[in-house]
Amino acid sequence: MFVDLIRSARPRHWVKNVFVLAAPLFSGHLFLQPDLTRALIALGLFIAVSSAIYLINDITDREQDRLHPLKASRPIASGRLRPTVAGFVAGILLLTSVVAAYGLAPGFAYILGGYALIHLAYSVWLKKLVLLDVLAIAAGFLLRAIGGAVAVDVVISTWFVLCTFTLTLLLATVKRRQELIELGESASQHRHALEGYDVAYLDQVVSILTAASIVCYALYAVGIGESASAQGHMEWTVPLVIYGILRYLYIVRRLDIGGDPTALLWRDRPLQLTVLLWGALSSGLIYAGI
Repeated sequence: MFVDLIRSARPRHWVKNVFVLAAPLFSGHLFLQPDLTRALIALGLFIAVSSAIYLINDITDREQDRLHPLKASRPIASGRLRPTVAGFVAGILLLTSVVAAYGLAPGFAYILGGYALIHLAYSVWLKKLVLLDVLAIAAGFLLRAIGGAVAVDVVISTWFVLCTFTLTLLLATVKRRQELIELGESASQHRHALEGYDVAYLDQVVSILTAASIVCYALYAVGIGESASAQGHMEWTVPLVIYGILRYLYIVRRLDIGGDPTALLWRDRPLQLTVLLWGALSSGLIYAGI
């Protein structure tokens, strides 16, 4: 049962919560005590809450998951893990995480609670509504990033907010596109919102969001010197971001995979190398004054 609980909590997807560290990193506070400790606590609390949300999502989706070729093997959908047990563990994780978040910073607790409410609404209702489903996913990533800033008490720029939102909205839209293609005629049985989408429309949205993500990041990188020690040299990371986005879209369009961005990140070596180079260069520009 413990192994099934861990599997249902999606440890492979915990990497999504690194968005919590974005604001502390870019503000130059990530490696300063006690900011590093506060940032890591915030990261851990988001991991706990996101794990609870995955458990609840699997409970509400268990009937649809049984129709999916891969998700049918999930512990709850397959019947190995009882929904009552998963629900109890999810409730404990949510309650203890929000209480601990309030001890870290009241503002952070409100953001973590808002994140939980949005994703609970998504699990029950929003995932059935066209466009609101992907907007809710992007909002969750945005709250992670803002939560990291509040946890260490740093100011974030408008461009930081916009590039985070557009990029995560892009990833969510691509995921919907791939689900539509992979599931074919049974797509709406697995996810009700897919009935309102078509590939041509989603391709248009992907094109718009790709351009918006690159422009917002470029403007953020150019202006980052106002709030960190990089002194405006973060523009050297823009080519890596452009390559990373284009590489991801190449894999999705040409190789017809990539419905799960997190799984793709663990599999694709060029994408992994790009992320590592971007992280190393960004850290060098901000903390070493390269």
